[in-house]
Amino acid sequence: MSNTIRLTAAQATIQYLQKQYSVFDGDRERLIGGIFGIFGHGNVASISQAIEEYGADLPYYQPKNEQAMVHSAMGYAKMKNRRATLACTASIGPGSTNMITGAATATVNRIPVLLFASDTFAHRRTGNVLQQLEHPVDGDLTVNDCFRPISRFFDRISRPEQILTALPEAMRVLTDPADTGAVTISFPQDVEGEAYNYPVEFFRDRNWVIRRREPSQDDVDEAIAVLSKARSPLIIAGGGVRYSAAERTLRDFADEFGIPVAETHAGKGVSLDTPFCLGGMGVTGTGAAGRIAERADVVVAIGTRLQDFQTGSRSAFHDPDVTFVSINNNSYDAHKLRGVPLVGDARLSIERIAVGLRAAGYATASTYREEIRSRQAEWKEAYRNDIAVTPGGELNYGTITRILNEATRAGDVVIAAAGTPPGEIHKGWDNSNGSKAFLEFGFSTMGHEIPAAIGARLANRGDDEIFVLIGDGTYLMGPTEIVTAVQENARITVVVVENYGYQCIRDLQENSTGIDNLGNEFRARDNDVLRPNGSYLEVDYAENARSMGATVLSAADEEQFRQALAKARPVRGPVVIVVKAEKRGRSIGSGVWWDVGAAEVTNTSSVSDATTKFRAGERNQRYLG
Repeated sequence: MSNTIRLTAAQATIQYLQKQYSVFDGDRERLIGGIFGIFGHGNVASISQAIEEYGADLPYYQPKNEQAMVHSAMGYAKMKNRRATLACTASIGPGSTNMITGAATATVNRIPVLLFASDTFAHRRTGNVLQQLEHPVDGDLTVNDCFRPISRFFDRISRPEQILTALPEAMRVLTDPADTGAVTISFPQDVEGEAYNYPVEFFRDRNWVIRRREPSQDDVDEAIAVLSKARSPLIIAGGGVRYSAAERTLRDFADEFGIPVAETHAGKGVSLDTPFCLGGMGVTGTGAAGRIAERADVVVAIGTRLQDFQTGSRSAFHDPDVTFVSINNNSYDAHKLRGVPLVGDARLSIERIAVGLRAAGYATASTYREEIRSRQAEWKEAYRNDIAVTPGGELNYGTITRILNEATRAGDVVIAAAGTPPGEIHKGWDNSNGSKAFLEFGFSTMGHEIPAAIGARLANRGDDEIFVLIGDGTYLMGPTEIVTAVQENARITVVVVENYGYQCIRDLQENSTGIDNLGNEFRARDNDVLRPNGSYLEVDYAENARSMGATVLSAADEEQFRQALAKARPVRGPVVIVVKAEKRGRSIGSGVWWDVGAAEVTNTSSVSDATTKFRAGERNQRYLG
C-alpha cells in the first residue's frame, strides 16, 4: 500500500527518532540528538544495520562502557536543560545490565535518557541462549526486568508493530517535566529484525511541547497567606528552578522581598548574583545557610525533592512551627513535609506569589536582612581562612576548588558527582561570574563525571570550557571514557585530585565509628594481615591518562595549578590535570547533621564514644510529615 512503508522494527525505530522535536517557550530542537552504542549479539545484526542504512541524521557515538554512555546522555540532557537527550543501545545480558546504574542515576535525578536494552529471542526457537537468565518459575523473565523499578517508562517489544505505541509513549515521558527519567525499551533481538508495514504518518515530524504547568490559584493564595506572615523565611532552590528557566525570576523575587536563597546540589548557581544567596543548603552547604535554616519559620522549597542532605535528615529546621511551601511540577514532591503544596511550574508559581506579596506590601525586616549579611560575611571569612594553604604546604580540596573557580569564565561548566568534590563546590563555588555547576548528587554516582562532561561537550561545541573535578578514587572507577573524549576531540579538562583514596568516606567512617581507616585509603598489604593498612600506593595517574591520548599536566602547588589551568584552556582535546593534595585534608562544614546510622552495641571504647557523639545530632531530628 502506498501509505505504508515496510521496515524492520529497528529500522523504523531509527527513522522515528530522527523526526522527534521538543518545543519549550517556542524554541524547537531535535529531541534525540544522537545515539551511543556498544554492539554485540542482540543489537549488532539489526540496530547497527538500521543506524548505518537509515540514520543519516542521527550521529553515532562509541563509548567504552555501557554505564558511561548513559551518564553521557545525562550530561547532554543537562546541557540542553532537559529539552533533548541521547539514545543508548546495548547488547543482551551484561551489555544491557551495565546500563542499570546509569538508568537509576537518571531517574533519581529526573534527567531524560532513552535506553534500548537488547533482549533474548521472543520466539524462543533457539532454546536458552548465551547470557540468558533462566528463571525456574517465570518463563518470560529476563535480566532486563531489573530496569522496571528504575525506569519512568518500560516496555518490552514482542512484535514489531508494538513500537507504534511504545515509542510515542517514550517521547511523552522524556518531555514530561514532572515524571521524566530513564525510559527503557526492552528489544528482543529477533523482533528488532522483523518487518512490518508501518504507516508513513508515523515518520512525520512531531513536536513534543514541554508545557509550563499553571499552579492552582487556591494553592497560590494559600502560599501567599503563609509567606506574608513570615518573619524569617528561607527559599531552598533546586534543579527545578534551572529546568524552568526561572533563575532571573527567582533572583528578582529574592531581591524584591528580601528573602534569602539556599541552593541544593542540583540547584547550585540558580540564584545567580542576588545578595541574598546563602550558597549551598544542608550537610555540604554553607554555615550561613545552616544557621538561617535553624531559625526559618517558613521554608519555600522550589523544584527540589528535599533529600536528606538538604534537610539534615530532617534536623536542620529548629523552629517548632516551621511551615513548608513546596513548589514542584511533581505532585509527590510538592506534598512532602506536610506543607502547602503548589503543583506547577517554578517560574509561573514564583511570579504568581510575587503578585500577591506585592499587593500585601510584604518585605522582610531590616534586622533579618542584616542578620543574613552578617551570616554570609562570617561564613566567607571562616571558609577562606580554613582553606588557606600555609607556605610550602600541600594543597587542600577547598583551595583546589577556589583556584579552579577563579579560572572559570561566564558559560564555563564544572561537573562533579561523588565524594569530596560536589561538597566543596556546593559550599565554596561562586557562580556570580556566570559559570555553571552540574552536580549529580541525587544518586552520587562515582564514574558519572567524565562521561557526563563528554555528553555536555557534544551538546555544546562552543568555546566554553567544561571542567571535571574528581578524586583519584573516582578516576579509577572509569577513566576509559578519556579514549572516547580523544575520539570525539572533546574539549574537557579533568582535574584529578590525588589524595590516596576515598577520603570523604574515611572521614565519615572515623566520625561515626571511631575507626581510623578500613577500606577507604589506597594502602598496600605490607604484611600478612587482615587489613591493607600498610604504605600508601603510588599510582601514576598522569601516565595512565597520557596512555589513553589525553594531554596531561601536573601540579603540586597553587602556582603550578594556575599555570596548568591556563595551559589547558586552548587545547582542542581532553586535558587531564593531576593535582597532589593533602591526604586527609577537608574544609569546615556547615554544622548540619546527617543521619547514617551508628552501632548501638560495641565492645570498643572508640566506637562507643563516636556513637555517643554522633547520636547527639538526633535530638533535632523531627517528624515533618
